[in-house]
Amino acid sequence: MIFALKLTHEDGAHLNLWLILTTQHGNMTQQSIIDKINRHKKQPNLRYVLKQQTEDFTNTLFYTLFDIDTPVEKNLGLLETQFDALVDLACWDVDKSCKKIWDSYVEKLPEILRRLNLDAEATVNCDPASLSIEEVYMAYPGFYAIAIYRLAHELYAEGFPLVPRLMTEYAHRQTGVDINPGAQIGDSFHIDHGTGVVIGETAIIKNHVKIYQGVTLGGLYVAKHLQKTKRHPTIEDKVTIYANATILGGDTIIGKNSVIGGNAWLTASVPKNSTVFHTPEIKIKTLPNV
Repeated sequence: MIFALKLTHEDGAHLNLWLILTTQHGNMTQQSIIDKINRHKKQPNLRYVLKQQTEDFTNTLFYTLFDIDTPVEKNLGLLETQFDALVDLACWDVDKSCKKIWDSYVEKLPEILRRLNLDAEATVNCDPASLSIEEVYMAYPGFYAIAIYRLAHELYAEGFPLVPRLMTEYAHRQTGVDINPGAQIGDSFHIDHGTGVVIGETAIIKNHVKIYQGVTLGGLYVAKHLQKTKRHPTIEDKVTIYANATILGGDTIIGKNSVIGGNAWLTASVPKNSTVFHTPEIKIKTLPNV
């Protein structure tokens, strides 16, 4: 900041001295702030470039599998380079050899793509609003969330740290669908609309399951000692779960061929071939003509 002042020589000398002292004091204060911030930055491996590079890797992976104009052979080399960068950033545990994961992971990509094609076919066959399978691949947030989940899940199963969660959280941010990469999901899975869907880490979803927006497959309660235990429900084959239903608990099993109605709240198992529905009390008050 520049000040224009008309001063006598004597007054000017005093002002110059004051400005010098203030500047020095300001520098000392700034350095003190810097030192304090650095003391509180306690996570030596917290590099946010990992988040951006994971998103770049995720985008490259998605285009390589689905975009007809993206050459697979060329992009596999790019993906390996991007993966190596993620290894350098995420695998700071010297006892964990993450570089070996790539060869195993890339061998699984054809099977992942086969299963994703089944998911897309399930969506186009379930949703009367879908006009083509290309629309599902390019426009359906539920399919995108499933795709990134499946790509992340295999890395999760290999024990790759942090990156699988960053991948699914990227999809979460893009779609509003929150699928933990640890969940186990079968074939021909369909999420319609998608916004607000939550699928927890230990959830198990079998084949030909359909869920709608706002569905939660969660835990009964949250406590750290429950880590590595089955906390989320199991959904058997050919179950449909409608909007805003909540199903909680690791011991909760929804039997095959069941239908869970919108807004249902379940903390206990449901036999196969069941229909569960929530009956709200609706009151209508009509005013006389005015």
